[in-house]
Amino acid sequence: DDEFEAVFTAREKPRMENDTIVFAMAMLKNTQVRLATSYALAQSTKLSIFEERITKHTAIAMELPRMLAEDGTITYSRTEISKLIGRVFLENCAVNLLSTVLDTPEFFWEAPDSLQTLYDAVCSYLDVEQRIQVLNARFEVLHSMLDMLRDHQNNEHSSHLEWIVIVLIVVEIGIGVVEIAGLAGLFGHGEQA
Repeated sequence: DDEFEAVFTAREKPRMENDTIVFAMAMLKNTQVRLATSYALAQSTKLSIFEERITKHTAIAMELPRMLAEDGTITYSRTEISKLIGRVFLENCAVNLLSTVLDTPEFFWEAPDSLQTLYDAVCSYLDVEQRIQVLNARFEVLHSMLDMLRDHQNNEHSSHLEWIVIVLIVVEIGIGVVEIAGLAGLFGHGEQA
């Protein structure tokens, strides 16, 4: 959503301020400086996509505690909650394991230190590190909340199974009482001819 302006000045160091990327005119043809800046902008853009996706998952997940608070029950099935947990886990893996959002690009391994400094400055301006921390904090909250909801549903399922077992025990006791009464002659002997 952010728009940046590139300005070329007579003799300034490359920097970024007030949504303006400032380059010295001498660097107009220096592709490495523009590449260093572009890497930081690209990582910020990729991070924005992850932020948008986790915001959608958060909105869905926030419905679950609201349902529990208002109705005392969740209308989502165990499978639906498990799928949501899986989607959140996939997003977390995409950010922290599979993506290059957290990595400094290989380009900087052999590039002059000044390019790494420029890259770091642009990343700092775009709050990349802080945004990653906020995103991971959201993942932690979502995982905790979804784990709690899954535990709630597992407890409900366990309670349901316990009631089934209790009913089966009562039926078994009833059948046992009828069998004992039959063996004791309490049923069926009075009507024989």
